[in-house]
Amino acid sequence: MKKYKCLIIDDEELARELVETHLKQLDNFEILATCASAIEASAVLQKQHVDLIFLDIEMPVLKGTDFYKNLVHKPKVIFTTAHRNYALDGFELDAVDYLLKPIVFSRFFNAIEKFLSTQQSHEHENKNRGNDKKNYLFIRENRKQVKVLFEDILYIQSLKDYVEIHLKNKTHVIKYTLRAFEKQLTKDFIRIHRSYIVNINKITAYTKHDIEIGNIEVPIGDNFKNNIANYLSY
Repeated sequence: MKKYKCLIIDDEELARELVETHLKQLDNFEILATCASAIEASAVLQKQHVDLIFLDIEMPVLKGTDFYKNLVHKPKVIFTTAHRNYALDGFELDAVDYLLKPIVFSRFFNAIEKFLSTQQSHEHENKNRGNDKKNYLFIRENRKQVKVLFEDILYIQSLKDYVEIHLKNKTHVIKYTLRAFEKQLTKDFIRIHRSYIVNINKITAYTKHDIEIGNIEVPIGDNFKNNIANYLSY
């Protein structure tokens, strides 16, 4: 059974203890740490992979919503608060759920079920995406069908009705749309922009603005940022 790693962030000790007590009743969740501030939590997130954050919204120095907005890699989040009027802020950040204090276990369990549902769907898609596809394709170039191995592709760029297939020392240009080309790819490729697809095995670094493949920087589109952070965490 997979264990999901959790981080609890709340400036109130009793609130942290209540979430911790609820989580300990569930076998497939592991509590990495409980933190009284966003500063403490940042230190944990820099060192360890976290699947789910329980995050209080109203905290001193830095609000939970502002803290979450500034994360480059965003784990799934369940917001907790004593203030009902913060619900909209939480859902605008694509939160799994929003729990009003004091948190009863039945409501807590419902939020956990939502999280598990999204995770299982995501993992199923990743597992099955491209399972039946070959590890290469043939492209037409200079009246020949040229074999291109997927593992040699760094990234693919759209140029209207054409796509550029960028390899380490060569670029192929073929008449194709990016959407149609994407359907031929395996699970090792991810769309990061309306004009770019990258090979995740070639990524050397990434920020919330771009992905680096060695010395090459490929921009991340605004509509793809959350999906990329979630995808690259698995």
